[in-house]
This record gives sequence, C-alpha cells and structure tokens, in this order.
Amino acid sequence: MLHDTWTRPPPVILKYYLFQATMSFGFFWPVFTIFLLNRGLNYTQIGLLGSVSAAFIVVGEIPSGYLSDYIGRRRSLLLGNILLALSVFGFVVAQTFAAFAVLWILWALGIAFQSGSGDAWLYDTLQDRLREAEYTRVRGRGGSVNQWVSAGTMLTAGFLYSLDPRLPFVAGGLLLLSGVPVLLSLPASGRHANDDDDDSTDSDDTDDDDTVDDDDDDEFTILDAIPVIRRKLSEPPLRSFVLYTALFFAIINAADEFIQPIATQRLSLPQEGLGPLYTAFSVVAAIASYHAGTIENYLSTRWAVLLIPALVGIFFVAPLFFPLAAFPLFFVMKSANTVMKPIASGYINEHTESVGRATVLSAVSMVYALVRLPLKPLVGVVADVRTPLVALAALGCFFLACVVVFHTLESPVGSVEAETGVSSD
Repeated sequence: MLHDTWTRPPPVILKYYLFQATMSFGFFWPVFTIFLLNRGLNYTQIGLLGSVSAAFIVVGEIPSGYLSDYIGRRRSLLLGNILLALSVFGFVVAQTFAAFAVLWILWALGIAFQSGSGDAWLYDTLQDRLREAEYTRVRGRGGSVNQWVSAGTMLTAGFLYSLDPRLPFVAGGLLLLSGVPVLLSLPASGRHANDDDDDSTDSDDTDDDDTVDDDDDDEFTILDAIPVIRRKLSEPPLRSFVLYTALFFAIINAADEFIQPIATQRLSLPQEGLGPLYTAFSVVAAIASYHAGTIENYLSTRWAVLLIPALVGIFFVAPLFFPLAAFPLFFVMKSANTVMKPIASGYINEHTESVGRATVLSAVSMVYALVRLPLKPLVGVVADVRTPLVALAALGCFFLACVVVFHTLESPVGSVEAETGVSSD
C-alpha cells in the first residue's frame, strides 16, 4: 500500500515529482503582465492573446489527446515540454503583438500536448503499479512540489527583471528544458507499458502482470475517439461537472493577469516586492495542494466542488469595496486553484476508462479553453474601461450567478452515491 510506505515513495513517483519541479514558471510569472505592459500591450490585447492561446488549445486538444493515446503519454509530454520551452525563450526577442501571438500559439500547443497526457500517465501508472485510489493524494503532492519550486524561483524574478527584463525568460526556459531527461527516464503507461524503450527503467517499478491488454487498446482508433468523447461529456456524471469546473478555472485564469497591476498600482507595492508576494502565494498554495486529498476526504468530492469555488467567488467581490481585501483574495484563489485541479482531474479519471483516457482528458481541456476564449478579452475590456478591481468584481458576480444556475438545474456532483471517493478507501 502506498499509504504504508509514504515516507519513502516508489522511484516512479519520485520521478513524477521531479518532473513537476521542472514545470515551474516562477522565474517569470511574477513579472509577466508588467513585462507585457512595458512592451506596449494593454489589458485588452493581453486578453486577446489569451483568447488566441485558448483557440489553439481548442483546435489542438483532441488531436493531441488522441496522439498521446496512440504514441504514448511520455512522448506527448516530451513534445509539449519542448514547445513550452521554445515559447518562453521567444519572449527574449519578441517585440510586436504579432510576435507575441506566435509565442502564445506555441504555448497553447505545448499545453495541449501536456494537458491530458500528464494526468493520464499518472492515473494509469498508479493503476498499473500502485493504487489509483491514491491519485488525488499523489497529484496534489506533485502540485505541492511544483509550488515549492515556484516559491524559490519567484524570489529571484524581480531581481532578474531589474537586471534585464529578458533574464527571467532565459532562466524559465532553461528550467523547462531540464525536464527533458526526467521525461526520458519515466516508464511508459497504459498500452505502451511494454515499449522497448522502457528497458532502462527501474526494475522495481515494473510488473509483467500489471500491463494493460494491448489487443483491446490497439482497437482504439481516431474513429472511436469522437463517440467516446461525446458519450462522456454529454451525459452525467461528467456533463455539468466539466462545465462547472471549466468556468471556475476560467475565472481564476482571467483574474491572474490583474494581480500585478493591482498590487503595484492600486496597493502601492513596489515592483521588487512582486517576487516575495508570488513566493508567498506559492508557499500557501503548496501547503493547500499537499493536503488536497485530505480536503477531499474531509469535505467529500461533492461538497469540495461546491464550497471551494463558491468561496472564491465571494472573495472576488470584496476588493471593490475594500481594496486591501485583494491580498487575501489572491491567496485564496491561488490555493483554491491548486486544490481543485487534482480533485477535478481525479473525478474525471475515475469516470473514464484507460482506453482513450488522454483523449477524453484533452477534450475536457478543450472545454476549459472554450470557456476562457470569450471571457479573457471581455474582462480585459472591463479593466481598460473601468479598473481591474471592477473586472474582478464582475468575474465574481458572474460566477456566483452561474453557481446558482448549475445547482438548480443539475448539480456538478449530483449525490453522494455518484461519488467514487478517489482516495477515501
């Protein structure tokens, strides 16, 4: 049991944590919006770039998810990792809106190749080698590792930016590239668990009896993918759950671009203080992510999905009346985001078969991107016409209204009996 040996995780899990450590954007994220504003962009243009990214995620998610199921999760993760690194390095030289749009497209394709593949790889690996019931716990602790690394790198962001605005992106790109050898050392999962290129993996991580029946998986073709996606996403238990979580993650994503201008312009935080501020975000988020499985067990999936997003929506409105409330809002939304990700992906994995899992998860990411597509530029217009605080309040009111609609028409997790309790046993 993974519980019994948790103080010494298996090597495959340690490798997963190491990969999560390389996927930090901490070197440049605390200064990202300020960097873009200083390059001549406004909030509307930044929102449009987010929509460009979301549009290409929509276009790329299904093909990338199917490709991941076909060529293997590791290869898909590797391709996504390289595309993300190229995008980050591109910010060193980009100067125009068109150039930034190209970088956002590379970023979107990198995210598309990684979005379903990472969670599908982890779930299948736990299912094949350990216990899939530990998914939320392991996924949450992997997120915690990522946040702790982000906390450390974010401390340097303001200093690097003050030396040269391009340095944070050089450091960030190098960190992403360091994930390549880690990915190459990961074992394959699912239908690719017996690939020849896994011969170099740790012998104590493999079990001939735990592999998936290749005959069944080989029958999964591109013609099979569409009906699988339609069935999974158009019926309970995933139909309203995916839409609800998509809206929650979209408002977090849209609000994130306002943190830096609100902190520096409205709350008079010096730019040098952004690194420590984001470090504090990451520390709190790391602690929250580490305990994601415990939170889900204590509240149940149903109540976690209801209470956590609703609490965030309430906090979004408060800074309009009490500007200093923006600081606790930022901490709440960062922590809630890291807690909800493993809970949401765990629930989706529990209701998805191994065959085509990455394809379905990529389709879910496509839905997430579709919701972000109109939201980010619209909120950007509100921020340009009024203020970022008004934009935050508008996001909160909109989300709270949607919460009422969702729970009136079809609850995202309809009943206790519908839950699978991914880590409750």
